[in-house]
Amino acid sequence: MSDHKIIPIIANQETLTSDGMGCHSGAEQMLDAARKANKSEVLNQYAKDYPKGPHDQPQSMCPAFGSLRVGLRMRRTATILSGSACCVYGLTFTSHFYGARRSVGYVPFNSESLVTGKLFEDIRDAVHQEANPDKYDAIVIINLCVPTASGVPLQLLPKEINGVRIIGIDVPGFGVPTHAEAKDVLAGAMLKFARAEAQAGPVTAPRTGLSSKPTITLLGEMFPVDPIGIGMMLEPMGLAAGPVVPTREWRELYQALDCAAVAAIHPFYTASIREFEAAGRKVVGSAPIGYEGTASWLEQIGKSCNVSADMIANAQNKFLPAIKSALAAKPIKGRITMSGYEGSELLVARLLIESGADVRYVGTACPKTPWSADDLTWLESRGVHVQYRSSLEQDLAAMKEFQPDLVIGTTPVVQKAKQSAIPGLYFTNLISARPLMGVMGAGSLAQVINAAIGNKERFDTMEAFFTDVGHDHAAGVWDEIPQDRPDFKADTRRRMEKLAKKRKAEEMG
Repeated sequence: MSDHKIIPIIANQETLTSDGMGCHSGAEQMLDAARKANKSEVLNQYAKDYPKGPHDQPQSMCPAFGSLRVGLRMRRTATILSGSACCVYGLTFTSHFYGARRSVGYVPFNSESLVTGKLFEDIRDAVHQEANPDKYDAIVIINLCVPTASGVPLQLLPKEINGVRIIGIDVPGFGVPTHAEAKDVLAGAMLKFARAEAQAGPVTAPRTGLSSKPTITLLGEMFPVDPIGIGMMLEPMGLAAGPVVPTREWRELYQALDCAAVAAIHPFYTASIREFEAAGRKVVGSAPIGYEGTASWLEQIGKSCNVSADMIANAQNKFLPAIKSALAAKPIKGRITMSGYEGSELLVARLLIESGADVRYVGTACPKTPWSADDLTWLESRGVHVQYRSSLEQDLAAMKEFQPDLVIGTTPVVQKAKQSAIPGLYFTNLISARPLMGVMGAGSLAQVINAAIGNKERFDTMEAFFTDVGHDHAAGVWDEIPQDRPDFKADTRRRMEKLAKKRKAEEMG
């Protein structure tokens, strides 16, 4: 049984009451409150690092989940949330669903403790209580929407207590667009802290010891076997795969910074890349995916590390034929539209196209950055429409326009596809959770993709069977089909609006 639970860890607990402001308050109201509460600097940096795009922001889960996930996956790291109780419950439930087996700290608050500044004192008490060097290397405190909008100043917390590092970050839904980018918020903060430590003097060596070869740090979460495959491809060039950032423990941050170059496998880690560049490290975009992607990536990595042309060619000649054979052995036939919010969507599209698929549309909730430029150019040269910061409406419009044999996407996109009798696969669990790089990734998608496309006949059969069962208000099997009554709905809506105005007037006066 998992010990994952919500635990209040402040010494002086009070009964949690309504905080008066939450996600329901609206992004503009929260953003304005945060700026008035001296959070302009951090929000301006987020706006620069994670531009939202043509619409307000992508429709995905609470972004703070990304930072929470990073902290919960690190050894000897405690994570404390400061936010509305409903938000904390949802985040811890989601992290448990994704396999976290560790308790989450929670500092509750009410309207009084929020406006009087006592919440910050409670957070500081909680941090001091938890800072046990025998258990932790670091404690992460995450401000959610309400504490951020209220200006709770985590930057005033001690940088270290009893030898335990204290990392305080704001991850509001109105400032960080996606949970993928929230991973970068915490990873970047940790890299900045670790870089300062390394500059100040000797630091702890990696658990596995120092590499005898120059290493390539891999930026972005990926399937566990992919770093192993990348390491094999780097070996003929006299290089080795370094840590994957976000790391699994603090000491790996020093090793990540002490690299020959950084491979931005996921190209949206803007804050992390800023820290690597401040440390004087070169950053290379894209990834060793498919035949052409691997050939180009090996060349770019080799050149960034001053590897000779002969050694680069040796690595390419060793692995490219095997990749070509794997792609040819497991072809994919069919038209596909694809969308997701992990950040690897363009890479997967490249692999599908090299496997023979007819990919017409790629949507990603992540922003356009310089480190995805090669993938963008490659895809557009093959007639693929790439939509950064894609919305659900754009993903659905692409499905309607291109009439694909298979839709790969987020949960609502896949749901709509299946309602339309089009096979669909959820990107996060069924596509990104597979090896994608090098030889191992070359044929990894074919079985699940071809099996899904082959299910079209079953969808047609189900659609024909359920054609007459109705939908919306008339869903089900009826002797007499219910009639929609929009006049009743309008009357109810008017009553609710009148009641809301009455309550607001009572509160104000």
